[in-house]
Amino acid sequence: MGWYTAAVCTIVLLVLLRIYMILPGNPRGKRSLGSVVRRPSTDTCSLAIFLGSGGHTSEVLSLASALDFSRYSPRTYLISEGDTLSIQKAVSLETLKSADTSKLQGRSQCVLLTVPRARRVHQSLLMTPPTALLSLLSCVYHVTITPLLRTERFRRPFADVLILNGPGTCVILCAAVFLNKFLGLPAPKLIYIESFARVRSLSFSGKLLRPWVDCFIVQWPDLIQGQGRERYHGWLV
Repeated sequence: MGWYTAAVCTIVLLVLLRIYMILPGNPRGKRSLGSVVRRPSTDTCSLAIFLGSGGHTSEVLSLASALDFSRYSPRTYLISEGDTLSIQKAVSLETLKSADTSKLQGRSQCVLLTVPRARRVHQSLLMTPPTALLSLLSCVYHVTITPLLRTERFRRPFADVLILNGPGTCVILCAAVFLNKFLGLPAPKLIYIESFARVRSLSFSGKLLRPWVDCFIVQWPDLIQGQGRERYHGWLV
């Protein structure tokens, strides 16, 4: 059993080393979002937005409404299963911006994707792993498998930028993106924007994702932890 134990230990060490190398805060890994050279104003950027329902959806769509949709195109909205209100709000925003942006020229520039919830409301912790796994498989399909099947977009990521704003399903999305990074596949930059409602402490999702995202934005100065991962730009919503 000695060789078997040595092989397992070697594999585990290699996996941990690979994870360390792709961490955003690792200077030897890929550059963080803050150090990336700005794109020329004529370039487009594909954008994905996770709508976390309720106040989370309202906040992130308020942010998205300020964007130039002719530049941030195409757009993909990821919506939790059964969240019809978020679908309606996303469609309303797209309709409003399309009417205001003549450059869109009536072309379809947005996609709505539904993913299973990682954990349903009032769901027991015992039943959470199966639903979280189902959610992960769905996210991997959208983030990893589907882009590989599109020959016209080969070696291009699911989106250039993915914006996360809670709740728990965004952790699953982050895991799917990191699977791409681990395998050396194209992956979007991850921006996590902490909810406006979090004044003195980070949300549970924020605490989990803080080390893994490329850019972690807070809207209250008391949330700056001092390790250099948070970025504060004042109120965004």
